[in-house]
Amino acid sequence: MKYTVKERFLRYVKIDTQADPLSKTFPSSKKQWKLHKLLCKELDEMGVSYTTNEAGYIYATIKANVARAPKVFFCAHMDTAPDCSGTNVKPIVHKNYKGQDIVLPDDKTVVITPENYPALAKKIGHDIVTASGLTLLGSDDKSGVAIIMDAFYQLTQDPGIPHGTVKALFTTDEEIGKGVANVDLKVLDCDFGYTLDSGDLGCFEDENFSANGVKLTINGVSAHPGYAKGTMENAIKIASEVVASLPKLTLSPETTEKKEGFIHPTKIQGSLETATVDFILRDFNTARLTEYSDLIAAKTEEVLNGYPNSSYKLEVREQYRNMKDVTDKHPHVSKFALQAMKNLGIEPQYGSIRGGTDGAVLSHKGLPCPNLFAGEQAIHSKYEWVSVQDMERGVDTVLEICRLVSAGTKKSK
Repeated sequence: MKYTVKERFLRYVKIDTQADPLSKTFPSSKKQWKLHKLLCKELDEMGVSYTTNEAGYIYATIKANVARAPKVFFCAHMDTAPDCSGTNVKPIVHKNYKGQDIVLPDDKTVVITPENYPALAKKIGHDIVTASGLTLLGSDDKSGVAIIMDAFYQLTQDPGIPHGTVKALFTTDEEIGKGVANVDLKVLDCDFGYTLDSGDLGCFEDENFSANGVKLTINGVSAHPGYAKGTMENAIKIASEVVASLPKLTLSPETTEKKEGFIHPTKIQGSLETATVDFILRDFNTARLTEYSDLIAAKTEEVLNGYPNSSYKLEVREQYRNMKDVTDKHPHVSKFALQAMKNLGIEPQYGSIRGGTDGAVLSHKGLPCPNLFAGEQAIHSKYEWVSVQDMERGVDTVLEICRLVSAGTKKSK
């Protein structure tokens, strides 16, 4: 099999597709359309049918060559993160990596080392792709896009690979939390699927944080500062005291790991009379999110004991939920992926996502959708890198899942 994933990836990362968190349009940045158009052109060249929508999504379909198999989709996002520049990405292929530090030429202070990135030490002999030191690379998630596109190419080139209906879903604006906001489940029309948006070879996740957003509004008492004694109750100070009263050694991003959840203030703003604090709440156990918002309320009430004429309002907004609530009800979906990797001699690395994923949203829309490795490393940074060989193994994994699904199992309900 002649892989095309490297060449595709090198083409895709040169296109700036950075999402814009301040935009109210879909997609959030017009430049995402450039990659959209390239993918459509390549699908045309393969003879693969597809449809698109106004948000820039692409739904591509390869018809089944095996009867009555479940319909499976593979999903990746075209946009890159706003955290680091994605303009004028210059990908560099470091062939036959020998274990050395990788110094990026356009900023020699950006050095990728095996000490800082232990996975790199396992890639001896691999071809490592980096950016040049001034930008992110875009492996998140153009690795996933390239893997799926190569898998579709292989399916069209080799009709002997057994498969049911196989679909690709390429989305926009995942990096700003809107990746499947405009998905049409009737157009997607599948039984289950997989996002390809994970890290090292063998990584597999079928659970993620559940998430709520909270807005705390403090209503203080305004007064002229020259004559404020006994009257003024400064909302800015009250809000600051509430934040300072939260646990410092636990329940914060900087003090938690693995399955530990947290309360995280993300923005504070206001004036003397009114101030607001925005929080994000995260935990793998959805019920704990209520405990966290209750804790914020309790701490606020304690602080307000010293400000008898002030008040507060707490608004809680659901953001996303743990996909495991759904994937546990459809264990065969995870088993396909894990068995595919084992069949290929890839050791599965089972993990949990300390964040959100399009797969979580799709799962709770009725489509179980765990997350597969795409080789992404040091994402959202100038240190980002990926192994070409890991992406090739991603292609193998997608094709092996297609084979296993074609062999048959009951469809998800």
